[in-house]
Amino acid sequence: GKKGTKQIIYLHEKLKPILGKTYGIAVYQEQVMEISRSLAGFSYGQADVLRKAVGKKIKALLDEQEGKMISGMMDNNISEEVAKKIWEFIIPFARYGFNRAHAASYAMIAYQTAYLKANFPTQFMAALMTSDLQNSDRIALEITDCRKMGIDVLPPDINESYTIFTMVVSAETQTRPRIRFGLQAIKNVGENITKVIIRERKANGPFKNLEDFLTRVKDKDLNKKSMESLIKTGAFDRFADRNLLLYNLEKLLKFNKELTEAGNKPNLFSAAGLTGGAPTLKLETPEETNTALYCTWEKDLLGIYLSAHPLDAVKDSLPFDRQKLSSLNQLITGTVIKAAGSVQGIKRILTKNNQAMLFATLADESGSAEILVFPKTLEKTSLLWQEDALLIVKGKVSHTDGNAKIICDTVEKLKIKENKPKSTDATKKSNEAKTNKRLILKPDRLDQEIISALKDLLQKYPGTIPVYIISGQKTVKINGEVAISPEFLTQLSDIIGDSWSID
Repeated sequence: GKKGTKQIIYLHEKLKPILGKTYGIAVYQEQVMEISRSLAGFSYGQADVLRKAVGKKIKALLDEQEGKMISGMMDNNISEEVAKKIWEFIIPFARYGFNRAHAASYAMIAYQTAYLKANFPTQFMAALMTSDLQNSDRIALEITDCRKMGIDVLPPDINESYTIFTMVVSAETQTRPRIRFGLQAIKNVGENITKVIIRERKANGPFKNLEDFLTRVKDKDLNKKSMESLIKTGAFDRFADRNLLLYNLEKLLKFNKELTEAGNKPNLFSAAGLTGGAPTLKLETPEETNTALYCTWEKDLLGIYLSAHPLDAVKDSLPFDRQKLSSLNQLITGTVIKAAGSVQGIKRILTKNNQAMLFATLADESGSAEILVFPKTLEKTSLLWQEDALLIVKGKVSHTDGNAKIICDTVEKLKIKENKPKSTDATKKSNEAKTNKRLILKPDRLDQEIISALKDLLQKYPGTIPVYIISGQKTVKINGEVAISPEFLTQLSDIIGDSWSID
């Protein structure tokens, strides 16, 4: 009718200078604010409140703003029907409205980061992990991505690590790009001792051995805490086994202290020989060693499992249909899944009805997720929820606060397949042959570097299990057979990630 035509003309004149070429489609936050000012008479302050309510989807505030917006438009001679229609256009806009300057900036950053990742992948991933240094879940995901890209992420090293994540470039690492954990990323290793170590290494070259290190690095911050953390995270792996060094920790500290107190007396001994009247370093061998603790130490001191994961030693016991925890965000709410991992944190609370419930952090080799265990489920399974326990959890995915969680329906202890008793080499080969197993490799890429690394690894673990490589439509049997062990599988995963199976 006549009144409707007048309102269309009125709205056209009001909206055209605001929206320009995008007339009819609200695209940016500034335009929503300007519409509220031009059509409803909002002040700048009121328009900003509307922007926040729409952008953050705050229901109570939205309901309040809806009334004010419609009332303001009606005061400007816009019918209630048209005013409500305009409001309905604004609400869905909240899903994609964005500041124009921000949109341009993010587009530029997207191009720049894509260029850097494509042309300088190792440096890019080192910088990315450095930016996420305090977020162990993000770093775990990024390490997985690195391995898929053919980049090794290695524990700290006294001769290769710097303060932060750094690409390693040396004569011995030309065949495969590598990133080293930074020394300052280690818990209990402070900024000062990190700088002292790096400064000494730059000035006088790499440390030749443990004695050389203890002779050259003389600082009060090279104490029991920092040395223990350096040892446990693998910083001295090039010199000796971690268990051996921990067993002799007091001797190492005494040796360093005696040299420090003696002062710089180069005529007494040389850094290489430690002869004459200088203190000598003799290490005692522990009766037992436990490499299974390595992953626990790394988790405690680096925040993530790096060299290995508790699940690595029980890969054959894991359910084939489990969901990797890193992929939960890709699943919709309500998806029923099965996950396996180690319990890394437990928090028990009481509900409003005074019933106990539990929040647990479950971690697998790809990342971690929070598990919600409601009272009825907890009542049946309370004894299973222990720190470091290996569990299989079945439940539903939930995205209630933006982070994917699992609402636990059932849980059971991971059943570990029993190790067979040790046998002679002949019996071992016979048993392997009876299994009729074969190792299938399905690498994402198959270039000369991967082939060379696989060849070296297979030669290192000779056995009786045949190995096949699937590339495209071809399946090729490799000459030679292999003995499969947890150590072998860990090193295999470092080369081709999870792209392998045993059948």
